[in-house]
Amino acid sequence: MVRALIGGLLGGLAMFITGFIFWGTPLSALALSRVGDQASANLQAALAQGLNATGTGVYVIPDPATAQGTVLYGRGPVAQIFYNSSGFPVMDSGALVGGLILSLVVGVLIALALRFALSDFASRARISILFALAAALWMHVGQSVFNHAPWGYILYLAFSDFVAVAAAGLIAAKLMETKAQSVPGESLH
Repeated sequence: MVRALIGGLLGGLAMFITGFIFWGTPLSALALSRVGDQASANLQAALAQGLNATGTGVYVIPDPATAQGTVLYGRGPVAQIFYNSSGFPVMDSGALVGGLILSLVVGVLIALALRFALSDFASRARISILFALAAALWMHVGQSVFNHAPWGYILYLAFSDFVAVAAAGLIAAKLMETKAQSVPGESLH
């Protein structure tokens, strides 16, 4: 059990570092579209004018819940906006601390699932990779399939999360391996 917990914590740390590499470095430019300073200021002003009354939330623009919104939605352009009515630092230390804690918890959960379900490294490694791939496909690629989210961003997000979750699982699986498990042909009983 101790090996599983240590593996989970180290796997969670690997997830956090992987997330930083993909999203906290210039690599993130591969996924993000940019507008110029003036267009950015204009859009920010429009958001503040149009959404501050309703506040922080996720908005579908235009809103297809009304007849007029449905017509406008069909014409385009459309957007799904993750809106926060108050600003925050680009490198928010609170979010980094919370993200680290979340990564560690997820790493431990992955390790515990592997420990309770499987007994050898090869099985744990295969399951880690397959579940990481399945999760990335369903949770991220599904957004492009079902909601027409931009493919470039979604594929980058899916790949970054696949790498992070697979790394966490592989690290945990390796640390759970014992000497008896690594000797081919020997019984573990």
